[in-house]
Amino acid sequence: MENDFSLVRRCLIPADAFILCGCLRAAGLNAIVMDDQHVQAALLLAPAIGGARVMVPQGEWEQAMEVLGAFERGELALGEDADFGGARVYEFTPRK
Repeated sequence: MENDFSLVRRCLIPADAFILCGCLRAAGLNAIVMDDQHVQAALLLAPAIGGARVMVPQGEWEQAMEVLGAFERGELALGEDADFGGARVYEFTPRK
């Protein structure tokens, strides 16, 4: 079936799964995170549950592995001088 999804990563911390999913989506892949709510509800059971799963369609599995490999090697990291497209940075001044 063309709707079958394949596992690319398991993460014990759901936020890590969403970061990886975001990288895959930024690369144009149809990634999803599964079981994140189970892990968040019972964090101590995360190893037994198997953690949150990052999944992609079977036809995108090889490209997903390339993107995750680049992420793990640090090739997707932004430099210190990265331009964020004119994003505004608000400074916080505490009240006295």
